[in-house]
Amino acid sequence: MDPQIANALEHDRVIDITTKGRKSGQPRKIEIWFHNVDGQIYITGTPGTRDWYANMVENNAITFHLKQSAQVDIPATVEPITEPEARWPILKQITSRVGHADDIDRWMTDSPLVRVHLKLD
Repeated sequence: MDPQIANALEHDRVIDITTKGRKSGQPRKIEIWFHNVDGQIYITGTPGTRDWYANMVENNAITFHLKQSAQVDIPATVEPITEPEARWPILKQITSRVGHADDIDRWMTDSPLVRVHLKLD
């Protein structure tokens, strides 16, 4: 892996993602945080319904746009993480990092969570 990309995936947090609109079929680009948990890349959000998540469930292909320490557009697919036993260890680390550890139960039931599979090469 390119060292700049590896560094960005380890240390950056803010990215853009482009999804395909589930109704319109048009590209939808938003700014969002990503999380590197034990070498795996995840995207989540505070509890609530998210259009970006619904778009990903409909079409799991996205573009992962690094934009902080490296500027690279990376094709990717996402995998929704829905099983509680799989969600718990991931969300426990993420909520601790972002200052929401006391709200882990709500994140478990109401927050979207996807694992990102980057297509690097």
